[in-house]
Amino acid sequence: QVQLVESGGGLVQPGGSLRLSCAASGIIFSFNAMGWYRQAPGKQRELVAVIRVGGSTNYADSVKGRFTISRDNAKNTVYLQMNSLKPEDTAVYYCNVHMTDYWGQGTQVTVSS
Repeated sequence: QVQLVESGGGLVQPGGSLRLSCAASGIIFSFNAMGWYRQAPGKQRELVAVIRVGGSTNYADSVKGRFTISRDNAKNTVYLQMNSLKPEDTAVYYCNVHMTDYWGQGTQVTVSS
């Protein structure tokens, strides 16, 4: 079955950085676009970034210039490098096989001083 396992979340001060990882199994990883979503308390889940099979990327306006999505097909892993973090980035971050119902369990990111 498909499994997506996120890691790398935690507590960081404003202006800090974190790198999230999502290890995938049960899919032909290199054939799939992958996405990162986030959900803050009381808000809807929103798309943060997508990386397609060919490596092209898209970002939410709120994270452009601060976050970078990347993938390593040899490791079946997608990453989200988050720099210049802000308190409003606080959320549970989820990995997704793009445009499918396959989701990871989520990893908490908290940005606070």
